[in-house]
Amino acid sequence: MTLRRLTVYSILSLGCALLPVVASAANKMTPVPDHSDELAVQAQAIRRGQLTATALLERYQARIAAHNPALQAVIVTDPQAKEAAARFDALKKRRGALAGLPLLLKDNIDAQGMVTTAGSLALADNLRQKDAPLVTRLRDAGAIIVGKTNLSEWANLRSSKSTSGWSSAGGQVRNPYAPERSACGSSSGSGAAVAARMIPAAIGTETDGSIVCPAAVNGLVGLKPTIGLVSRTGIVPISHSQDTAGPMTLTVRDAAMVLNALAGSDPQDPATAQADRRRAHDYTAGLSRRALRGKRLGVVGKLSDGYDAEIRTLYQHSLELLRAQGAVLVPVELPNPDDIEKDEMTVLLYEFKADLNAYLAGTPDSVQTRSMADVIAFNQQHASQVMPYFGQDLMEQAQATGGLQDAAYQQAAARARQKTGKDGIDAIMKKYRLNALVAPTTGVAWPIDYPAGDAVAGSASTPAAVAGYPHLTVPMGLVRGLPAGISFFAGAWQEAALLKIGYAFEQARPALPAPVLNH
Repeated sequence: MTLRRLTVYSILSLGCALLPVVASAANKMTPVPDHSDELAVQAQAIRRGQLTATALLERYQARIAAHNPALQAVIVTDPQAKEAAARFDALKKRRGALAGLPLLLKDNIDAQGMVTTAGSLALADNLRQKDAPLVTRLRDAGAIIVGKTNLSEWANLRSSKSTSGWSSAGGQVRNPYAPERSACGSSSGSGAAVAARMIPAAIGTETDGSIVCPAAVNGLVGLKPTIGLVSRTGIVPISHSQDTAGPMTLTVRDAAMVLNALAGSDPQDPATAQADRRRAHDYTAGLSRRALRGKRLGVVGKLSDGYDAEIRTLYQHSLELLRAQGAVLVPVELPNPDDIEKDEMTVLLYEFKADLNAYLAGTPDSVQTRSMADVIAFNQQHASQVMPYFGQDLMEQAQATGGLQDAAYQQAAARARQKTGKDGIDAIMKKYRLNALVAPTTGVAWPIDYPAGDAVAGSASTPAAVAGYPHLTVPMGLVRGLPAGISFFAGAWQEAALLKIGYAFEQARPALPAPVLNH
């Protein structure tokens, strides 16, 4: 995916119009329980026999039916979900990290019995007969897969003028806080569905910004894990060096619960070889209001540039809150993101072609688009449906690249990793003895405008995305009735530390109001 600075996001989904819903005024809000851990509360009720998975599933299916037509966040529901919930309820012991809890998957993630479209009509016949390993892990943890979420078509990497959240398969995802505004991409449907309380948690994917941006502008917690902590097998790819799936939830504790299920090694994905050894035994352990005491946080100056006065004021209040909770704030700078983005885009274009060709080669025989070249031709042949607002210049640039043995690719990849990793995040954290780095995640949601494309004020996603390091966004409040997020990121395998920092911040700030939806 790409933000307008050509900062990149990730991956996809398809969308059927399902429901009618949202309040048009962004400032019409209603309070919700302070820091309500929806997943944690529901899991406890299920384990105690106070709630069944079937009843919980029906509750969320009703909300999807009520609100999705207006938001177009859910592309398809799984007809097998009710049977799966009934099977769980029949168990004598209701166990698992996600015992009986309903989840949605971004529609670039394979799930048995459902089509995986990546938001494109070119994959309308991509009916999968096998779960992606991460989906198997979720089911083994007791999760009930309710369906799939819409996304930016081809994870925003089809066109430099793309509009986040639009796909030919699913239509335009809309922000529940203000439906005329963007839900950000590419995991826009996952973000909007959780924000609208159509589901308590969803899985997004990110290449650069595609979890943390939609989480931030929809008022959610979003975690992009270290590359290799979560399997990428069975996910429509952009970049094997930057792609990863991760949780999008209402609270930090809920994100930790989902990560407990997601994290782990996959023999089919060599990047995950260290996952079992590196993962925390329990990411919810140690979450404490006091976790910020003595923590040294690097405040990244350049990543707070480009925002309006209200965002800057909210961010400064958030920094003061971190300090009041015992954090030590240290001004720091990372290598200029503008110096990294050219190399990043080179890497993404090369890897998009190679990785997508490999995925398409393994699709069912019913899929006629067997390569990126086939997808480009399909788009040209169906331009009125597939390209009504923007073209496919990035896909065409990717198709024009050579192989992964090209010196241009290998040199760009090495430079990007060095600048963001060893000479960037790692060096700064070591020099100043930091526990994490902090910056605004991005600006508030912008108006949907097809001729202009996305209007992103700024982004903190690129350093961690290119380095392959973890990045957590947590809501910091509202600006003009619209959510804004604060980012915490660090070196590889530091998810547990980031979750502790994010939890302490979350518990200290005021509750974030939910969007008001018309019923």
